[in-house]
Amino acid sequence: MITYNGTQLIEYTKALADFLEEHNYNLKHIAVELNGKIVKRADYARTKLQDGDVLEIVTFVGGG
Repeated sequence: MITYNGTQLIEYTKALADFLEEHNYNLKHIAVELNGKIVKRADYARTKLQDGDVLEIVTFVGGG
């Protein structure tokens, strides 16, 4: 099971890039933290999510 933005999800063992695509994230407007460390965009495809991972995704919104 992984924890995603404070909510526990079923076991998920795909790449981070797949998870982000399935959840319709715009990769240019997010920051991803996995187990307390920021993940670089270039590493999304090779970063595998595993049981026990804690994933936090922050979306940037412009305004003024």
